[in-house]
Amino acid sequence: MAYNTFLDNSSTVLSSSHTHLLFSGIMFLPLCLCLSDLFSSLFFSRLFSVCVFTGIPLLCFLVLLPLNIPWSQITVTWLGVVHFLACLSPQLGSVVYHLFMNHEGGEPVYKTLLTLDMCGICMINTLGALPIVYSTLLCYPFTRTVALVMYILLSSYAIYCAITARSRVRRLRSFAWQALFRFSFFLLRGVGVGGGSPTSLRHFLTMDALAVVGGVINITRIPERFRPGLFDYWCNSHQIMHVLVVGSILYLHWGVLDDLLWINTYHCPTD
Repeated sequence: MAYNTFLDNSSTVLSSSHTHLLFSGIMFLPLCLCLSDLFSSLFFSRLFSVCVFTGIPLLCFLVLLPLNIPWSQITVTWLGVVHFLACLSPQLGSVVYHLFMNHEGGEPVYKTLLTLDMCGICMINTLGALPIVYSTLLCYPFTRTVALVMYILLSSYAIYCAITARSRVRRLRSFAWQALFRFSFFLLRGVGVGGGSPTSLRHFLTMDALAVVGGVINITRIPERFRPGLFDYWCNSHQIMHVLVVGSILYLHWGVLDDLLWINTYHCPTD
């Protein structure tokens, strides 16, 4: 199909075979492209703007994060590795999803890509929290192991709920139990029971706040619901959500770095 085929609420009726591409009430995407055409479609304004908000952060995280993690000062190396993978996963899933979502394979391909995108979000919720749980329960090895296993099992259920959800609201709800689990560890730190760097808690609270605000903006379609057509290419809710997600990942990174360095210097009290 030619590149100049676009969906517009005012001029084109969305066919039943293309409803999966409807986005924010309007979708400016070339439909049913083969693989070679998909890469050329990156130069369309809509897809180009998406790549700005997803592709550039992915490249920055891929190159800069390993250089910013003080590997020589980390005593528990696997925490640094899972943290790095956690920061990459949502951006990688998002880039692949947005690039190939209008593939000629149609809705089956789109659903597979959406599942991949959801898995990326679930991965940062899962892997991203493991250093937090580990640091909070540093001085309680058995409890720490049980908590890590419980969180992984809970996250597996969250992934299932997210990829089978039939609406954006239900997908957002899928991550609620993970958020509550993390918040319980923030509470332990706040009352002085749990461990962790004194400076990391505010980073983690900011992280979750940005993620929640981004999710709410995305499902409520602010600001385009108030001025339809004005924000089709730039500054729409989906793009704002992506910016807030990047900010959330940065705060996760800063908080985890504080914790990893804290682990290296902290000595648990002996009974």
